[in-house]
Amino acid sequence: MAKAAFIGLGVMGYKMAGHLAAKGHDVTVHNRTAAKAKAWTAEHKGRAAATPREAAQGAEFVFTCVGNDDDVRAVVLGPDGAFAGMARGAVLVDHTTASAGLARELAAEGSKRGFGVLDAPVSGGEAGAKNGRLTVMVGGATPVFERAKPLMDCYGIAVMLMGETGAGQLTKMVNQICIAGLVQALAEGANFAVRAGLDATKVFQVISKGAAQSWQMENRHGTMLQGKYDFGFAVDWMRKDLGICLAEANRNGARLPVTALVDQFYKEVQLRGGNRYDTSSLMMLLAEP
Repeated sequence: MAKAAFIGLGVMGYKMAGHLAAKGHDVTVHNRTAAKAKAWTAEHKGRAAATPREAAQGAEFVFTCVGNDDDVRAVVLGPDGAFAGMARGAVLVDHTTASAGLARELAAEGSKRGFGVLDAPVSGGEAGAKNGRLTVMVGGATPVFERAKPLMDCYGIAVMLMGETGAGQLTKMVNQICIAGLVQALAEGANFAVRAGLDATKVFQVISKGAAQSWQMENRHGTMLQGKYDFGFAVDWMRKDLGICLAEANRNGARLPVTALVDQFYKEVQLRGGNRYDTSSLMMLLAEP
């Protein structure tokens, strides 16, 4: 069993840290809102620390799962950051969906200090975190990955090393690019079925068994047809992720016309007050033009 720190107890991190504790690891947590850390320690065996630095002291593995690049820098770098508390030989695993540039920045700084660093964004949503069935896409050195993988297996159903530093974040970008197009296509198909006078539920029951099948179709077509969006992965976070994808595409020359268009559709959802709606709320723009 390892001594670990988990920094960031949001929708995903709270449950991921819980799986580590449930598997017997010695877990110390930190959250910007101390009440969340207190609630976690009341539910799980573990301790809470006042700062990321304190949480990381003595930890063999430090996990972070926060909002964006700036949030990661805030909890990792600086006098109260995790790097300030980590000892040589420790490993930082960043589960935040962030930029590949940040991954390289952290890895370079970690190398100077004698730390291993992995970028390891996840996919699977709140349900995946709760059930310990996340997909974890990892970038970094193979020996560091092999050390950290047994801990990531506590909440991951598929934990895979994708390549060198930054490869995990780049893989997550591909994931989000594909989801954006899938959800828009699903919304258009659902709206078409309704306006054509079909029983849309039956439509998806049959086409989900064929070539059109996807996770989004299986898990979201019902709520989309009901106009329910107050749950799931928030539009605000999707726009953050798509912004990262589009910025990276500008650097590497990839063309993302559909992604750019869907990003603007999500902007319209935000303008309608749907910032915290699930990403399937693209349907709203078609059902209520």
